[in-house]
Amino acid sequence: MSTDPQPCPHGVCDGTGFVVDEDTRTATPCRCRPAQVERRRARSLSAVIPRKYRGVSFDRPPVSDLPGPQVQVVKRFVRDVDANLDAGRGLWFYGSVGTGKTTLAMLVSRAALDAGRSVAIYSLPRLLAEIRATFEADSEGSYVDLLDRLAAVDLLHVDDVGAERTSDWVLEQLYAIVNARYEDERSVIITTNLERDELVEQIRERTVSRLEEMCTLVPLYGEDARRFVA
Repeated sequence: MSTDPQPCPHGVCDGTGFVVDEDTRTATPCRCRPAQVERRRARSLSAVIPRKYRGVSFDRPPVSDLPGPQVQVVKRFVRDVDANLDAGRGLWFYGSVGTGKTTLAMLVSRAALDAGRSVAIYSLPRLLAEIRATFEADSEGSYVDLLDRLAAVDLLHVDDVGAERTSDWVLEQLYAIVNARYEDERSVIITTNLERDELVEQIRERTVSRLEEMCTLVPLYGEDARRFVA
Protein backbone atom coordinates (compact mmCIF):
# COMPACT_ATOMS: atom_id res chain seq x y z
CA MET A 1 0.00 0.00 0.00
CA SER A 2 1.29 3.43 -0.98
CA THR A 3 2.49 5.72 1.79
CA ASP A 4 2.39 8.84 -0.45
CA PRO A 5 0.20 11.64 0.88
CA GLN A 6 -3.36 11.55 -0.44
CA PRO A 7 -4.95 14.76 -1.76
CA CYS A 8 -6.77 16.80 0.86
CA PRO A 9 -10.51 16.20 0.31
CA HIS A 10 -11.16 19.81 1.38
CA GLY A 11 -8.50 21.31 -0.92
CA VAL A 12 -6.89 23.07 2.02
CA CYS A 13 -3.52 21.38 2.70
CA ASP A 14 -1.01 19.60 0.46
CA GLY A 15 -2.09 16.17 1.67
CA THR A 16 0.16 16.13 4.75
CA GLY A 17 -2.68 16.99 7.13
CA PHE A 18 -1.16 20.34 8.10
CA VAL A 19 -1.62 23.88 6.82
CA VAL A 20 1.67 25.79 6.77
CA ASP A 21 1.81 29.54 7.23
CA GLU A 22 4.98 30.58 5.40
CA ASP A 23 5.06 34.01 7.05
CA THR A 24 5.07 32.73 10.62
CA ARG A 25 6.63 29.34 9.79
CA THR A 26 3.94 27.56 11.78
CA ALA A 27 1.77 24.56 10.93
CA THR A 28 -1.76 23.96 12.11
CA PRO A 29 -3.78 20.74 11.70
CA CYS A 30 -6.00 20.67 8.63
CA ARG A 31 -9.65 19.58 8.68
CA CYS A 32 -8.51 16.34 7.03
CA ARG A 33 -6.03 15.53 9.82
CA PRO A 34 -8.36 13.33 11.96
CA ALA A 35 -9.27 11.25 8.90
CA GLN A 36 -5.59 10.84 8.05
CA VAL A 37 -4.83 9.58 11.53
CA GLU A 38 -7.67 7.06 11.31
CA ARG A 39 -6.49 5.87 7.87
CA ARG A 40 -3.04 5.15 9.28
CA ARG A 41 -4.53 3.25 12.21
CA ALA A 42 -6.72 1.27 9.81
CA ARG A 43 -3.93 0.55 7.32
CA SER A 44 -3.54 -3.10 8.30
CA LEU A 45 -7.29 -3.70 8.09
CA SER A 46 -8.84 -4.99 4.88
CA ALA A 47 -9.76 -1.89 2.86
CA VAL A 48 -9.55 -3.30 -0.67
CA ILE A 49 -12.56 -3.50 -2.97
CA PRO A 50 -12.52 -7.06 -4.36
CA ARG A 51 -11.69 -7.25 -8.08
CA LYS A 52 -15.20 -8.45 -8.96
CA TYR A 53 -16.72 -5.21 -7.67
CA ARG A 54 -14.19 -2.59 -8.79
CA GLY A 55 -16.03 -1.77 -12.01
CA VAL A 56 -19.57 -1.67 -10.66
CA SER A 57 -21.60 1.43 -11.45
CA PHE A 58 -25.11 2.74 -10.93
CA ASP A 59 -25.36 3.20 -14.71
CA ARG A 60 -24.94 -0.40 -15.87
CA PRO A 61 -25.83 -3.97 -14.94
CA PRO A 62 -26.07 -5.53 -12.49
CA VAL A 63 -26.88 -2.36 -10.50
CA SER A 64 -29.09 -0.80 -13.19
CA ASP A 65 -31.21 -3.98 -13.16
CA LEU A 66 -31.80 -3.91 -9.39
CA PRO A 67 -35.04 -2.58 -7.85
CA GLY A 68 -35.21 1.20 -8.24
CA PRO A 69 -36.27 2.16 -4.69
CA GLN A 70 -33.42 0.20 -3.11
CA VAL A 71 -30.86 1.63 -5.54
CA GLN A 72 -32.13 5.14 -4.78
CA VAL A 73 -31.47 4.57 -1.06
CA VAL A 74 -27.85 3.74 -1.88
CA LYS A 75 -27.51 6.67 -4.30
CA ARG A 76 -28.69 9.09 -1.63
CA PHE A 77 -26.31 7.59 0.91
CA VAL A 78 -23.35 7.82 -1.50
CA ARG A 79 -24.25 11.37 -2.55
CA ASP A 80 -23.95 12.50 1.08
CA VAL A 81 -21.37 9.93 2.16
CA ASP A 82 -19.34 12.30 4.37
CA ALA A 83 -22.40 13.54 6.22
CA ASN A 84 -23.73 10.00 6.66
CA LEU A 85 -20.41 8.73 8.01
CA ASP A 86 -20.02 11.73 10.29
CA ALA A 87 -23.48 11.01 11.70
CA GLY A 88 -22.80 7.29 12.11
CA ARG A 89 -25.55 6.25 9.71
CA GLY A 90 -25.31 2.87 7.99
CA LEU A 91 -27.14 0.44 5.72
CA TRP A 92 -28.39 -3.11 6.34
CA PHE A 93 -28.91 -5.11 3.13
CA TYR A 94 -30.92 -8.30 3.57
CA GLY A 95 -32.76 -10.81 1.42
CA SER A 96 -32.27 -13.71 -0.94
CA VAL A 97 -28.95 -15.05 -2.22
CA GLY A 98 -27.65 -13.42 -5.41
CA THR A 99 -29.88 -10.32 -5.37
CA GLY A 100 -27.16 -7.63 -5.34
CA LYS A 101 -26.66 -6.99 -1.64
CA THR A 102 -22.88 -7.16 -1.71
CA THR A 103 -22.69 -5.20 -4.96
CA LEU A 104 -24.62 -2.28 -3.47
CA ALA A 105 -22.63 -2.45 -0.24
CA MET A 106 -19.37 -2.29 -2.22
CA LEU A 107 -20.59 0.86 -3.99
CA VAL A 108 -20.92 2.50 -0.58
CA SER A 109 -17.49 1.35 0.58
CA ARG A 110 -15.90 2.56 -2.65
CA ALA A 111 -17.55 5.96 -2.26
CA ALA A 112 -16.20 6.21 1.27
CA LEU A 113 -12.69 5.29 0.13
CA ASP A 114 -12.89 7.79 -2.73
CA ALA A 115 -13.87 10.44 -0.18
CA GLY A 116 -10.68 9.71 1.76
CA ARG A 117 -12.40 7.93 4.64
CA SER A 118 -11.02 4.89 6.44
CA VAL A 119 -12.87 1.67 5.61
CA ALA A 120 -12.61 -1.95 6.76
CA ILE A 121 -14.21 -4.59 4.51
CA TYR A 122 -14.68 -8.16 5.76
CA SER A 123 -16.92 -11.15 5.43
CA LEU A 124 -18.07 -12.06 8.92
CA PRO A 125 -16.33 -15.48 8.84
CA ARG A 126 -13.03 -13.81 7.92
CA LEU A 127 -13.45 -11.08 10.52
CA LEU A 128 -14.12 -13.60 13.28
CA ALA A 129 -11.15 -15.67 12.10
CA GLU A 130 -8.87 -12.65 12.46
CA ILE A 131 -10.18 -11.96 15.95
CA ARG A 132 -9.55 -15.59 16.92
CA ALA A 133 -6.06 -15.53 15.41
CA THR A 134 -4.92 -12.46 17.32
CA PHE A 135 -6.23 -13.84 20.60
CA GLU A 136 -4.90 -17.35 20.09
CA ALA A 137 -1.49 -15.94 19.21
CA ASP A 138 -1.24 -15.01 22.90
CA SER A 139 -0.55 -11.40 22.00
CA GLU A 140 -2.92 -9.27 24.04
CA GLY A 141 -1.56 -6.11 22.46
CA SER A 142 -2.39 -7.20 18.91
CA TYR A 143 -5.83 -8.42 19.99
CA VAL A 144 -6.75 -5.15 21.72
CA ASP A 145 -5.26 -3.14 18.86
CA LEU A 146 -7.37 -5.00 16.28
CA LEU A 147 -10.56 -4.41 18.25
CA ASP A 148 -9.67 -0.73 18.73
CA ARG A 149 -9.06 -0.25 15.01
CA LEU A 150 -12.26 -2.06 14.06
CA ALA A 151 -14.15 0.18 16.45
CA ALA A 152 -12.53 3.41 15.21
CA VAL A 153 -12.54 3.04 11.40
CA ASP A 154 -14.93 5.47 9.62
CA LEU A 155 -16.89 2.66 7.94
CA LEU A 156 -17.02 -1.00 8.91
CA HIS A 157 -18.42 -3.12 6.06
CA VAL A 158 -19.30 -6.69 7.09
CA ASP A 159 -20.56 -9.13 4.48
CA ASP A 160 -22.42 -12.41 5.07
CA VAL A 161 -23.49 -11.64 8.63
CA GLY A 162 -24.94 -14.78 10.17
CA ALA A 163 -23.19 -17.02 7.65
CA GLU A 164 -21.80 -19.31 10.32
CA ARG A 165 -22.40 -20.36 13.88
CA THR A 166 -19.56 -19.66 16.24
CA SER A 167 -18.58 -19.74 19.88
CA ASP A 168 -20.05 -17.60 22.62
CA TRP A 169 -16.65 -15.99 23.13
CA VAL A 170 -16.34 -14.85 19.52
CA LEU A 171 -19.91 -13.54 19.56
CA GLU A 172 -18.92 -11.44 22.55
CA GLN A 173 -16.14 -9.90 20.48
CA LEU A 174 -18.56 -9.13 17.65
CA TYR A 175 -20.90 -7.50 20.14
CA ALA A 176 -18.02 -5.49 21.60
CA ILE A 177 -17.15 -4.09 18.15
CA VAL A 178 -20.75 -3.28 17.26
CA ASN A 179 -21.43 -1.75 20.65
CA ALA A 180 -18.31 0.41 20.51
CA ARG A 181 -19.35 1.71 17.11
CA TYR A 182 -22.92 2.19 18.33
CA GLU A 183 -21.79 4.26 21.31
CA ASP A 184 -19.34 6.32 19.21
CA GLU A 185 -21.90 6.76 16.39
CA ARG A 186 -19.72 5.20 13.70
CA SER A 187 -21.16 3.75 10.51
CA VAL A 188 -21.71 0.08 9.71
CA ILE A 189 -22.70 -1.55 6.42
CA ILE A 190 -23.87 -5.17 6.65
CA THR A 191 -25.27 -7.75 4.25
CA THR A 192 -27.12 -10.89 5.29
CA ASN A 193 -29.28 -13.58 3.74
CA LEU A 194 -31.20 -13.95 7.00
CA GLU A 195 -34.42 -12.41 8.24
CA ARG A 196 -34.19 -10.55 11.53
CA ASP A 197 -35.32 -13.42 13.77
CA GLU A 198 -32.94 -15.82 12.02
CA LEU A 199 -30.10 -13.37 12.47
CA VAL A 200 -30.86 -13.07 16.18
CA GLU A 201 -30.34 -16.83 16.50
CA GLN A 202 -26.88 -16.44 14.96
CA ILE A 203 -25.47 -13.28 16.53
CA ARG A 204 -27.89 -12.52 19.42
CA GLU A 205 -30.57 -9.94 20.06
CA ARG A 206 -28.44 -7.22 21.62
CA THR A 207 -26.11 -7.11 18.61
CA VAL A 208 -28.99 -7.15 16.12
CA SER A 209 -30.87 -4.48 18.05
CA ARG A 210 -27.93 -2.08 17.87
CA LEU A 211 -27.38 -2.72 14.17
CA GLU A 212 -31.07 -2.13 13.58
CA GLU A 213 -30.89 1.29 15.23
CA MET A 214 -27.70 2.25 13.39
CA CYS A 215 -28.77 1.20 9.89
CA THR A 216 -31.46 1.84 7.30
CA LEU A 217 -32.86 -1.52 6.21
CA VAL A 218 -32.67 -2.25 2.48
CA PRO A 219 -34.55 -5.44 1.47
CA LEU A 220 -33.54 -7.24 -1.74
CA TYR A 221 -35.45 -10.24 -3.02
CA GLY A 222 -35.75 -12.09 -6.31
CA GLU A 223 -34.01 -14.74 -8.36
CA ASP A 224 -30.38 -15.60 -7.76
CA ALA A 225 -28.63 -13.66 -10.54
CA ARG A 226 -25.53 -15.86 -10.23
CA ARG A 227 -27.49 -18.86 -11.49
CA PHE A 228 -28.29 -17.12 -14.78
CA VAL A 229 -24.86 -15.88 -15.77
CA ALA A 230 -24.05 -17.19 -19.25
